[in-house]
Amino acid sequence: MMDSSSSPSLSRREVRRRDRRDAILCVAARSFLENGYAGTTMSGIAAALGGSKGTLWSHFPSKEELFASVLDQKTSAYRAQLSQILDPCGDLVTTLHRACVSLLEKMTSSEAIALHRLTMSEAGRISEIGRIFYRRGPHQTRMLIAEFLSGAMERGQLRKADPEAAARVITALITSGCHQKLLVGEIVAVTPDMIAADADFTVGVFMRAHAPEMAPAH
Repeated sequence: MMDSSSSPSLSRREVRRRDRRDAILCVAARSFLENGYAGTTMSGIAAALGGSKGTLWSHFPSKEELFASVLDQKTSAYRAQLSQILDPCGDLVTTLHRACVSLLEKMTSSEAIALHRLTMSEAGRISEIGRIFYRRGPHQTRMLIAEFLSGAMERGQLRKADPEAAARVITALITSGCHQKLLVGEIVAVTPDMIAADADFTVGVFMRAHAPEMAPAH
């Protein structure tokens, strides 16, 4: 029986290379989270893998690219999930609420909080890590939301405005509650009720600001 995880168009060599790349990303993610960005070295990752640095460099020519690829792996599957939630055919308020709940569940996961803390702690000394984190994570998610909001504006479900600015409003509001408290250690865990309350708050404020303008009465 064919391994369903392997594409039939890939050669055995390509499958081995893909699997090797996935193994590198797994070890690298663990090292970044445990040792920080500065404390993670390419030679250390190679040693943990039991291979040569040459093999590692053939997949990732720099630590910056390796960090970016780790973030891509952590976020690409979620963005695909969020794209499914942002259904243009669904009820707008219900869709926005589901998206906010999903986004907050993702951002308050232990791994996401650890990555966020890692980036914030080292971005002041290594500016590149902050740029990589922003471009591979928050920026792409915001653009996905902006695309959905742009369609809602075209359909008359929201008043016409800058979709990217509107998406910024949503992401700022949804991170202003339990996510912020968790990030700074004010709380040690979030509950479904906290997430639902923050989603209610975000969608309520957003819709009051961006609801379609009423036509003047005659």
